[in-house]
Amino acid sequence: MAAPRENVSLLFKLYCLAVMTLVAAAYTIALRYTRTSDRELYFSTTAVCITEVIKLLLSVGILAKHITAVLELNSMLGGRFKQQNHQKDQASGFTFLTASLYPCCNGFTVIGCKSHVSYDRETGSLGRFKASLRDNVLGSPKELMKLSVPSLVYAVQNNMAFLALSNLDAAVYQVTYQLKIPCTALCTVLMLNRTLSKLQWISVFMLCGGVILVQWKPAQATKVVVEQNPLLGFGAIAIAVLCSGFAGVYFEKVLKSSDTSLWVRNIQMYLSGIVVTLVGVYLSDGAEIKEKGFFYGYTYYVWFVIFLASVGGLYTSVVVKYTDNIMKGFSAAAAIVLSTIASVMLFGLQITPTFALGTLLVCVSIYLYGLPRQDTTSIQQGETASKERAMTSGW
Repeated sequence: MAAPRENVSLLFKLYCLAVMTLVAAAYTIALRYTRTSDRELYFSTTAVCITEVIKLLLSVGILAKHITAVLELNSMLGGRFKQQNHQKDQASGFTFLTASLYPCCNGFTVIGCKSHVSYDRETGSLGRFKASLRDNVLGSPKELMKLSVPSLVYAVQNNMAFLALSNLDAAVYQVTYQLKIPCTALCTVLMLNRTLSKLQWISVFMLCGGVILVQWKPAQATKVVVEQNPLLGFGAIAIAVLCSGFAGVYFEKVLKSSDTSLWVRNIQMYLSGIVVTLVGVYLSDGAEIKEKGFFYGYTYYVWFVIFLASVGGLYTSVVVKYTDNIMKGFSAAAAIVLSTIASVMLFGLQITPTFALGTLLVCVSIYLYGLPRQDTTSIQQGETASKERAMTSGW
């Protein structure tokens, strides 16, 4: 039986849409700016490493905060949890933003105007929290090795994003990066044995056609003076979307293979990610970092990029739970539009007809891909009933 869908207000959904759109657009524009400014260029490998550290700290903090919420609700309910207790009033003491931080831990959800509470054996007390970290992190090297796979792949993806935005305009990058949709779809079919509808396959090919148009004659930015290699940038995006598709589906498969909470899995993955990115720092820029320092070239803009990559990624992964595919499609399309406008204003992007047509195709394909699939079961049942009625009337 499917889990009941949380009903949230339109205002909250619009809030989610605005956050996802602004984070995606701001991250792309800010990263592009830091890679093309005339200041001393920082080491992108160190930025990726710091991002993993911040994500780890945030995941631990969110898990601890979740425990506090559980203990408070346990006290409010007289020392025991009520199974599947739905209330119409807003959960006391929780706002939309706070509540949205706890949706994915086992059996416990607080959201908007509905409280869905059940006992969580993994995070029921502070002692459980410590035991969970000890058993699932320190005492489970096998699980850490399992999560080191997406950690490695995500590290490659994040470094490729820096390389791509060093050689491609933010708007071109934003459009081309939507290739992650067909890549993720293919990985889903191969790794999770899911199927795509005909409309989804059509939208996949439409999206690929739109990206080809955008890359056919890439739009040029007149205000960027650093040397760029569009072919290298496109190659970096190609690697990034492959990594994004595989790592996302792999992580989903790991999550569904056990009842371990999302935040514990995140902690496992980010611990592995820190090790992987530190190795990358040493192998890629070790000699220069010894000479210039780990934080060489860092400015407020660089820290802003790291902030967006850390907080934005975690927050978006949570609020997406309460939006549908159509809204996510609108968010992606809006982020493309915002990135294009910002690129014209900040980097002097010259929009070509092929870029405009390709961008339009990509936006339409994202919308079509997110449309809900038609319930063929009910259609078939309706057709069967109609045939039976026809046969009966014929008698």
